[in-house]
Amino acid sequence: MESVDKNGLTESEFLAAYKPGDYPRPSATADLALTRRDGSEILLIKRGNHPFIGKWALPGGFVNPDETVEAAAARELYEETGVSCESIIDSTGTGSDVTNQAILLGVFSDPKRDPRGWTITSLFGAEVGDDTSANAGDDARDARWFKLSADDDGDILKLRLVCDELVLTCECRYELVTTPFGSEWRVCELSNDGLAFDHAKLISLAYLRYHQ
Repeated sequence: MESVDKNGLTESEFLAAYKPGDYPRPSATADLALTRRDGSEILLIKRGNHPFIGKWALPGGFVNPDETVEAAAARELYEETGVSCESIIDSTGTGSDVTNQAILLGVFSDPKRDPRGWTITSLFGAEVGDDTSANAGDDARDARWFKLSADDDGDILKLRLVCDELVLTCECRYELVTTPFGSEWRVCELSNDGLAFDHAKLISLAYLRYHQ
C-alpha cells in the first residue's frame, strides 16, 4: 500500500497539487575566484550592466535551470572572459586528465547582498597558469588580471588589487571557526572601494583559503 501524508495524499497526488509559486524562492548564481597558480593575481571583470555598472567583480552570473552551479561558473567564466573550462586544471599543476577542477569555497545567502532581490551565490576557486589571458565578453566591459596583496593585522585583512593605474581596496574582519565538522573562515566586510555586490567578502575568503 502506498504511503500517504497527513492530508491523505500519495506522493503522486501531492506532486500534482504542489505549486512552487506558493513559496518564495531565491535566484541562484555562481562566482569564480580564478587566480594564477602562485596566487599573485586574480581575474576580475568590469560590469557592463546594472546593478553596480562600472564596478569590478568576480566572473559569474545566474545559474540556468538545466545546469549545475559548477557548470554555470565555468560557462560564465568563458562568456565574460574567454577563459575556457579546459584551462582550469587540478591544483597539482600536473595537467592531468582532471580538468575544470574548481573547488567550492563557500555559499553566500544574505538576503540583502544583491539589490535585485534574494540571490544565493556559490563561490568556487580555481587556478590557471601565468600565460592565461582574458578578453571581455557578454555583459563584461573589461576583463583584467589584478595583482593581489594583503596586510594582515590580527583579525583584520586589508586587500589591495592593482592593475596598471587601477587600484581597488577592501577591508574585512575575519575569524577561523572550528567545529566537530571542520573549520571555516567567517568574513565580515568593513570597507570596499570599487568592487560590486559583496565581492570584497568573496575575494577575502578566497585569499584566506589560498594563503592560510
